[in-house]
Amino acid sequence: MSKPVVFVSDLGLRDEFVGVCHAVIARISPGSMVIDISHGIPPHDIRTGGMVLAESLRFAPADAVGLAVIDPGVGTDRLAIAVQTASGHQLVGPDNGVLSLAWAADGGVQRAVSITSPDVVLQPISSVFHGRDVFAPAAAHLAAGADLAALGPDVPAADLIEVHLAEPDVEHGKIGGEVLDVDRFGNVRLNVRPSHLAAAGLAEAAAVHIATLGQEADAPRISTYGSVGVGQYGVIVDAWEWIAIIRYEANAAADLGVQSGDVVWLTAAD
Repeated sequence: MSKPVVFVSDLGLRDEFVGVCHAVIARISPGSMVIDISHGIPPHDIRTGGMVLAESLRFAPADAVGLAVIDPGVGTDRLAIAVQTASGHQLVGPDNGVLSLAWAADGGVQRAVSITSPDVVLQPISSVFHGRDVFAPAAAHLAAGADLAALGPDVPAADLIEVHLAEPDVEHGKIGGEVLDVDRFGNVRLNVRPSHLAAAGLAEAAAVHIATLGQEADAPRISTYGSVGVGQYGVIVDAWEWIAIIRYEANAAADLGVQSGDVVWLTAAD
């Protein structure tokens, strides 16, 4: 039975790139469902793409093949890889760290190969579109039931590139967090979990003081977006269990002047 393919990329929908990858998969494994998680990853944003893949695979069928095409090094000597995780998922993408958060969440790498087999990749291989010629075919062959070994030679797991999320700076009464992502609503996801609030003694705080390099605001702790009025800030646990800053029906990121990678400080509001 064909396996589904969970597809994440920064290719966007303006051009034909995503559709062509679909076409390649359909030709090789016509019974496979392609689940498009997102093609709106910011261009070249390996960390965000990796986070989206890792979070999404938790909700995919157990036999799903993860396909990530965020590949600023396309055409260089970086490897194209396929990975079997300890929990059984198969992952396909460039060896730039984009798969690493998913395999870490899935128990680590059980086996990895370099995708080089002439029976798998399309010829000639474009130096600028490995999504079509290398990654989509590899994912499709795995989805059709091929063994990892059919894609190419083994690669030591220790040689693979990994991406790591920074831990927040936690001290009593204060957390220095990093913006992990800003969604299309302007909600600001921090690298802060509820456990970090507890460690800082902020778990019971009814409101949090938010400080960025240019702005400050107080925000109540809320459990639903509609718990505050239009334009008001709130601090919420998002769907992925991260602490996020929101402004109801407004753009928190724009008003706080932050983007991915910026630092945000949280303290108890007076």
